[in-house]
Amino acid sequence: MSFVDMSSEHRIDRPTEATPEPRSHPDPGACRVDFARAVPKVFKALIGFDAAAREGLDPALVELVQVRASQLNGCAYCLHMHWTDAHNAGADDERLALVALWRGAAHFFTERERAALALTEALTLVAADGVPGHVYARAADRFDEGELAHLMALILAVNTWNRIAIGTGKLAGTDQRAKR
Repeated sequence: MSFVDMSSEHRIDRPTEATPEPRSHPDPGACRVDFARAVPKVFKALIGFDAAAREGLDPALVELVQVRASQLNGCAYCLHMHWTDAHNAGADDERLALVALWRGAAHFFTERERAALALTEALTLVAADGVPGHVYARAADRFDEGELAHLMALILAVNTWNRIAIGTGKLAGTDQRAKR
């Protein structure tokens, strides 16, 4: 497999695939922990963190970030949920379909959205290269300090939710938020 970062002139260790293979889900009868029920204080704290992270950010940007992180993490449950939320909030299906390949369809996204998507990729795939200086600088040029901190918190939150959903075997299309 070859590795190329299309956003820079330097060769780095990033897969050229748009997204990883979706995680396999457990057998329908398999028991996995019900995270919200097992650790309600942790669950409520994460909900609070997620809500605080979104403050002051454009809701459309929030959904783009959550869609991209969920794609990168291979979390079908969260991808379905955030795609649906974005669509229901009026997001254009064409733009949503291009999030995974946003660099090749840059004209569909604002400069702020492109900076946020680049930062989302860097923080989500942090083990590969950390957060390169040019990625951070691009985001810092387009978001004030408070917005940038909220954006980073949002990226941390969605990555946490992705890991919980994958670890607990959540199935795409089974979102229970409205029932809680």
